[in-house]
Amino acid sequence: MRYTVFDTPIVKQIFTVLAKIGLKLKGWEVVGDKPADKKYVLIAGPHTSNWDFLLLVSAAFTLDLKIYWMGKHTIFKPPFAGLVKWFGGVPVIRSKSNNLVEQMVGHYNDSDSMVLTIPAEGTRGKTNFWKTGFYQIAQKANVPIGMSFVDYKNKKTGIGPMFTPTGDLREDKKHMVEFYGKMTGAYPELACPPRFRELEEDVAEVEALTKKSS
Repeated sequence: MRYTVFDTPIVKQIFTVLAKIGLKLKGWEVVGDKPADKKYVLIAGPHTSNWDFLLLVSAAFTLDLKIYWMGKHTIFKPPFAGLVKWFGGVPVIRSKSNNLVEQMVGHYNDSDSMVLTIPAEGTRGKTNFWKTGFYQIAQKANVPIGMSFVDYKNKKTGIGPMFTPTGDLREDKKHMVEFYGKMTGAYPELACPPRFRELEEDVAEVEALTKKSS
């Protein structure tokens, strides 16, 4: 993939120092190690605040990661297109005739190294299910999935375990439940545990919760 802020000499060092200072002043700790894999999907959770992205980027600089993120193609227009891409943005066309998953798989296939960051919940607002785009991308690109996180209760951020998707979402979900079940978002009431619309038991769980709260 292309040259970004994470490759730029001097600028990278400056951002790394600023990230470490900022995290320390706020009492945050970065945990985990830089994965050995050159290509993987990095899911992020729980996602309940705009600050989540800043914390993740700070962790990326601290751990010497080069991350990318997806953005609607309309924000990649002059005069800021080059700047957005330099900050790791990857343009995607969200329409019925352009499959987002296939677009990203193409980027993986064309790259020697790529770490794509995807908030599994898809929104910082309240939702009942995680989106499976990250899972489909990892499976079709034949790359593992890394689990990045923000834990506001313990003021920790970083990267947790990696796992390789098997194609059995029900089985692979166990990795995510075990890991993210320990994390607390900035707004816990907005956080969604790993649940997927594709799994009948998850849909039943949401329906039961809806009836209980009504």
